[in-house]
Amino acid sequence: MEIRDYIGEGKAVIGIEFGSTRIKAVLVGEDHAPLASGVHDWQNSLENGIWTYSLAEVKEGLRNCFAGLMADTENKYGVKLKSAAGMGISAMMHGYLVFDADGEQLVPFRTWRNTMTEEAADRLTEAFDFNIPQRWSVAHLYQAILNNEPHVGRIGFMTTLAGYVHWLLTGKKVIGAGDASGVFPIDPLTCNYDRELLKRFGLMTSGTQFRKQLADILPEVVPAGECAGELTEEGAKLLDPTGLFSPGVRFCPPEGDAQTGMAATNSILPRTGNVSAGTSIFSMIVLEKPLKAVHREIDIVTTPHGDPVAMVHCNSCTTDLDAWFSMLGALLEKLGVGMPKGKLYDTLYSMAAAGDPDCGGITAYNYYAGEPVTGLQNGVPMVIRRPDSDFTPENFLRSLVYSCVASLKTGMDILTRQEHVCIERICAHGGLFKTPVPSQQILAAALGADVTLNSAAGEGGAWGIALLAAYMARRSSGETLASYLGKRVFAEMKGSTVSPSEADTAGMSSYMKEYIDCLAAERALNDNI
Repeated sequence: MEIRDYIGEGKAVIGIEFGSTRIKAVLVGEDHAPLASGVHDWQNSLENGIWTYSLAEVKEGLRNCFAGLMADTENKYGVKLKSAAGMGISAMMHGYLVFDADGEQLVPFRTWRNTMTEEAADRLTEAFDFNIPQRWSVAHLYQAILNNEPHVGRIGFMTTLAGYVHWLLTGKKVIGAGDASGVFPIDPLTCNYDRELLKRFGLMTSGTQFRKQLADILPEVVPAGECAGELTEEGAKLLDPTGLFSPGVRFCPPEGDAQTGMAATNSILPRTGNVSAGTSIFSMIVLEKPLKAVHREIDIVTTPHGDPVAMVHCNSCTTDLDAWFSMLGALLEKLGVGMPKGKLYDTLYSMAAAGDPDCGGITAYNYYAGEPVTGLQNGVPMVIRRPDSDFTPENFLRSLVYSCVASLKTGMDILTRQEHVCIERICAHGGLFKTPVPSQQILAAALGADVTLNSAAGEGGAWGIALLAAYMARRSSGETLASYLGKRVFAEMKGSTVSPSEADTAGMSSYMKEYIDCLAAERALNDNI
């Protein structure tokens, strides 16, 4: 009864996240626990060599997942979801979404997965003395300028996927500080776009068909805790065509999936970090001080409050593992011993846990796309073994799990060994950890640090952006996000922590030596396919 009244009075908060394979909406109650959810599955498409999602799919997915949330709420509590105390939108960071002055999309959405901007990223990094990865929005823009693409002169607005959906629902062209840090470098002193680098970009594009000032086409940066707009009548109709859900709901700033992962794991203070592992894998380590050098393997982004974060982002994680598990499941079906997906995954993960720490000399590459961290322009999944490798099912499966974290380890080793960044706590979340064994132990061995899975690890970014919406709606005067999360959300939350074992650490080290040595074969394969 209390929950039903709480929802009926519009006191709950809502978070919606656009992930790479699903769009999820979650309703969160007074104690920050999820009450109901709705999900829409989707998938990116490779069209004309570009990984993309259509904006029609974005709108359809938004409607479907919200309809699912409304239905789940009514089924569980016997009350219709008509309003909320706050809402937030999160989505995959980076990419290229540009519109003309009338709001018409100029080119198909180019997602973070594309590795087509190497020249632009290299030039910008050199000019800025600041690492600009290929997937960042400014790299996509500058590459379009270098390519003399006809649409460049017509650009009136550039944003991210989260910024776009927020714009649809509120009419506001704004963005959260963390999401903005994947568009253009952020000055931590101002929590806004770096003015000096904006000037340098202007000099680099002088005389081209891009005649605007970059700042004029970027969304306004809004820090965490501030109201970033209200649901308009048009937005309410898009969200809920039935007209039941009311306009006027306040929105927190739209954020990237990296920042909602930080909120969902309470990893926003220096010396803390998190690893998110799903279609892609990335680590976020909050810095105490600037790095000594520019590293192409490490991005400098921010927390939702604008504090600097070292990010190691790898384009491929579980896609190849899922493909192998699906194939093995189909084989079992043919043999008449099929099993539900959950049991299949548990069984295969348990077998991987029993494999040799070095995988018996079997090396797997999970690349479905290019991987800038290891210097690959394109990706081809591959498994390598020597004639004398111990080719057992357990070792093969363990090599697949190792491949999910191997690229991440190459970047993290730079942080810990060259930059001597101190990490006291790593929280993990995402699809790779739905079955904790052996992925949690393997990640601990790869990073050389304790890895914690808290009881909310499976809730994901939709829950993370709901927490940011709750912070906006419920915070006390002067209450920081760190204090809000630490005292109100995570104070009583339980979790399991695993420390790296000597055997796993040694095995991972042996595996990584062969992994790095055999990258030449992966490059040769890419060059000849």
